[in-house]
Amino acid sequence: MVLRIDGEIEPILAQYISDGIAQAGRQHDNLVLITMNTRGGLDDSMRKIVQAVLSSSVPVAIYVSPSGARGASAGFFILLSADIAAMAPGTNTGAASPVFEMFGQTVEIDETMRKKVTNDASAFLRSYAEMRGRNPDVASTAVTDAKAFSATEALNDKLINLVASSEDDLLSKLDGRTITRFDGSKVQLQLSHPVLAELDMTSRQKALLHIVDPNIAFLLLIGGVLGLYTEFTHPGMFAPGVLGGVALLVALFAMNMLPVSITGVLLIVLALTFFVLEAKFPTHGVLGVGGVIALILGALLLIQSPWTGMGVSFTTAVAVAIPFACIVLILARAVRRSRGWKMQTGQEELIGEEGEVTQAFVSGAGMVRVHGELWRAATPSGQTIPQGSWIRVRKVNGLTLEVEPTKRPEPVSS
Repeated sequence: MVLRIDGEIEPILAQYISDGIAQAGRQHDNLVLITMNTRGGLDDSMRKIVQAVLSSSVPVAIYVSPSGARGASAGFFILLSADIAAMAPGTNTGAASPVFEMFGQTVEIDETMRKKVTNDASAFLRSYAEMRGRNPDVASTAVTDAKAFSATEALNDKLINLVASSEDDLLSKLDGRTITRFDGSKVQLQLSHPVLAELDMTSRQKALLHIVDPNIAFLLLIGGVLGLYTEFTHPGMFAPGVLGGVALLVALFAMNMLPVSITGVLLIVLALTFFVLEAKFPTHGVLGVGGVIALILGALLLIQSPWTGMGVSFTTAVAVAIPFACIVLILARAVRRSRGWKMQTGQEELIGEEGEVTQAFVSGAGMVRVHGELWRAATPSGQTIPQGSWIRVRKVNGLTLEVEPTKRPEPVSS
């Protein structure tokens, strides 16, 4: 069984590798060959792959290839968990220290927290590296000192079993080799005429692989919020609400699989609040600028991994925050202005209109002509208004207009 790790270590990839190893066990394959080229990824996903490799009923060989590839950070943990760890010439591994980034730069964190994460990672690595016959002290330096190793250095330091120039070369060197499994049992590999069965990701897994990308998840989240906000402020458009609802649900699915920070979520909520308040109150842009800053920080802190700084990129955060702020402000101000507009349909449109008295008001009641239509009319004070006078509509009560006297409009001179 041939499986491929090419890119970030994330939940969908971890599921693909775990499922592939399980399938190889059901098929009683002689070997699972996992080729790897990764800069690292998420801690939980890395641990899931390591657990699948350690518990595999079929021997697992992990091969960092092709030349120029790397098995760094989380990839280093996965490489050392294999029954057979191999590398192609010109590849490297290691550099597995936890990294905390913001704005694309490494940042300092609380020393106690750094020690906690580093010691936990180092202990996890040593717990199985030694049982695999590898040098746990040298392996730990990749975590504690961020040390990296070339293929030759890794072989000399007893971190890997062999260096092979190709997959065929690797299988040829493994044929007839006796290995010790994680449970202590001995197995001789029979690979004289191997039949390679490569397992590709399913269409569903390929689609989900893109969705759980932090940048895509963030875009879906913001797009979903914007779509629903548009529908709420402009009811009846339907399309923004439908698309926004779908996007938001997909984003929530992706975020459920990723290490989401509550601080990032709260900053995004705060940003949305600032944008709405900026549209309602004259703050001269203070809340708007604060909202943009909060949204950018929220995006950067939304998804965090100590292994590669994997999360929403600074470029994506800025490219989304500024246009999003502009759109929300425009929509909110449009709603605010619309509340002051006069009704243009129905009887309410008569309020404020002027007309002529066609039948004098007696005891506060008479007839008027407004918009070319005759209406019964009344005055709240019961006053008398002579025929030919002008009135202004104050209120519409069913089929009766409540009016008040006004001056005849001056004729427009040409």
